[in-house]
Amino acid sequence: MSIRTVLVCETQVPFVRGGAELLVRQLVDELRARGFETDRVSLPFKWYPKDEILAHAAAWRLLDLSESNSRPVDLVIGTKFPSYFARHPRKVCWLVHQHRAAYELAGTIYSDFGHDERDVGLKERLMALDEQMLGECVGRYTISRTVTDRLQRFNGLGSTPLYHPPLLAPRLAPGEYGPYVLSVSRLEGNKRVDLIVRAMAHAPAPLSLVVVGEGSHRALIERAAEEAGVTERVRFTGAVDNEALVALYRDALALAYVPFDEDYGLATLEAFLAAKPVVTARDSGGTLEFVQDDVTGVVVEPDAAAIGDALARLDADRGRARRLGEAGREVASAITWDSVIAHLVSHG
Repeated sequence: MSIRTVLVCETQVPFVRGGAELLVRQLVDELRARGFETDRVSLPFKWYPKDEILAHAAAWRLLDLSESNSRPVDLVIGTKFPSYFARHPRKVCWLVHQHRAAYELAGTIYSDFGHDERDVGLKERLMALDEQMLGECVGRYTISRTVTDRLQRFNGLGSTPLYHPPLLAPRLAPGEYGPYVLSVSRLEGNKRVDLIVRAMAHAPAPLSLVVVGEGSHRALIERAAEEAGVTERVRFTGAVDNEALVALYRDALALAYVPFDEDYGLATLEAFLAAKPVVTARDSGGTLEFVQDDVTGVVVEPDAAAIGDALARLDADRGRARRLGEAGREVASAITWDSVIAHLVSHG
């Protein structure tokens, strides 16, 4: 059959806008631009207390999206847990991530799942449900090789990575290699912005750091700057509009981006499109699918001193920073929406 009507399912945490939310809106826009009649289906999600997780998953499972307003829906695309629980005979998943706290983050400082009987039981139930719901999809895709590998490791399910460009791609351009390093991220624990702030104590003045983003850990990160004695060299901008962000990328020396086991890391591609090298960590997950050490950036241990040393070396050799950034720009420029859309709608 020919696919004309598409629903994109979105898990939404009220008052939070991050990469997953931007991805869904981009996907809807790109589908519409190619002539598909497309809309979003969004439900709020609450993961605490843990008893709420299954209830919110059940809410998605109650939805039959095979038609709307007496019109057939040709295709449904699930994204983040538990949006792919919705019912439809032609359901595709472009997986952003599962409930990570029950998977690879379990047992780490970034998860509230422990090893007691209750948590283990809930984790096993979530994995079994994911295997069922993702197993019934007619097509399984992910946003990165990192997510594909997790899905195979934990659930035994194969999938294909589909990379997408960032929203700002058409506007990002190279500029100067200025006297500041950029950090663009939600200010949450697993993003480890505090490591970048502490790294500034190991990088030479007058190199400074501009921290873009908001989140629940902002006060802790500001305290890290005080403890490291670099408050005067770190500027917290909060959230900024697209015009300001494009300008910040344009004239930065580099992007410092060291999250723990990131799903994808759009900031990496944003920096590349502005021809900026990326300093990332060996355990940063999706960023390592793009950042090659001394080719498109610098890969170091997740340690403040190591990060600071990498920034210092880029600061001392702006020719190297330019070379790495230009190589990154070539990589990011090859990523387009055409392949993503072609795969997702190929299941008619």
